[in-house]
Amino acid sequence: MPRASRDPQVQRVLLLGWRDTGHPQGGGSEAYLQRIGAQLAAAGVAVTMRTARYPGAARRDTLDGVTVSRGGGPYSVYVWAGLAMVAARVGLGPLRGARPDVVIDTQNGIPFLARLAYGRRSVLLVHHCHREQWPVAGRRTGRFGWFVESRLSPALHRRNQYVTVSLPSARELTDLGVTPAQIAVVRNGLDEAPQASLTAERSATPRVAVLSRLVPHKQIEDALDAVAALRPWIPDLHLDIVGGGWWEQRLVAHAAALGIADAVTFHGHIEDEAKHLVVQRSWVHLMPSRKEGWGLAVIEAAQHGVPTIGYRSSGGLTDSIVDGVTGLLVDGPEELVDSLRRLLTDPVLRDELGAKARARSAEFSWTLSAAAMRTVLESVHAGRFVSGVV
Repeated sequence: MPRASRDPQVQRVLLLGWRDTGHPQGGGSEAYLQRIGAQLAAAGVAVTMRTARYPGAARRDTLDGVTVSRGGGPYSVYVWAGLAMVAARVGLGPLRGARPDVVIDTQNGIPFLARLAYGRRSVLLVHHCHREQWPVAGRRTGRFGWFVESRLSPALHRRNQYVTVSLPSARELTDLGVTPAQIAVVRNGLDEAPQASLTAERSATPRVAVLSRLVPHKQIEDALDAVAALRPWIPDLHLDIVGGGWWEQRLVAHAAALGIADAVTFHGHIEDEAKHLVVQRSWVHLMPSRKEGWGLAVIEAAQHGVPTIGYRSSGGLTDSIVDGVTGLLVDGPEELVDSLRRLLTDPVLRDELGAKARARSAEFSWTLSAAAMRTVLESVHAGRFVSGVV
């Protein structure tokens, strides 16, 4: 990985994340942290990741050159990580060998509060704000979570560097009072699709793909509703849903209630090559999520020349989708149906958007993303802030 600055070289990095890529509920934010960590490790940086345990996971592991330390569950992970950071300061516990020059604290709604243990060496990574998602956690938990995210965390990290993944997310942080001069944008990279999947034939009949964790805020119901609405006009339309999550059975029941169970395939978690083959066969990719920091699946689909339709209100998709160029941004379920009908019945427009999406996907790689992140980390190590797109 090319060196991008003359700042003191960062030799050790600690990554704090809610989950790793092996977690059953892992998604784009986990892939981001893992891929950048792997690139840093390949460049000679000693990288340690602290995250939660899950059934079948070892307490200590090595993934792509990254030393992974696991402990705690979905919420207790914060407590155990905090104790591990404090213990490490006196040479004890599972993180005692990490000795980080810089720490990346991933705030997935709640920060790990690494700032209390490492001061200004802590970088806060925020994919997006969770205002629209907190109500799912329940009234009291949601209010508390939003208080932490919108008031407590900005106050606590007022002297720390922020990193986010898109310009819309950077604006959200500014709205919460974060100083723009402390917000750096390091966009997602891209895993290269297997060559065999890139040359496979497109489906002869219309197929729509959704790549997503199956949780409420991803709003996969809107994709199912769109297929149900279009079946009278496009009877051979099929929807492929790739991904898993605790909301899956609700979605299966919703498809059955709509009378389209035979037109939907729930693939669950599948290997990357199989996932890319599903996308390559598709005509259109849907991302009806309520909120996205970036939308990694948008660029994954773009590799295959498949345009994405998503919601303008999601935030990050206004950065990953160039509206009318690489895909379409819509303002609600009705527009989603209309735009999907338009792309499925207009091969010229669909191919034009797909070709431009494929061309844009070449701009992204994890090597470039990690080089940008390293620029940020070395600036923090030198006592400076970085702002804007890196």
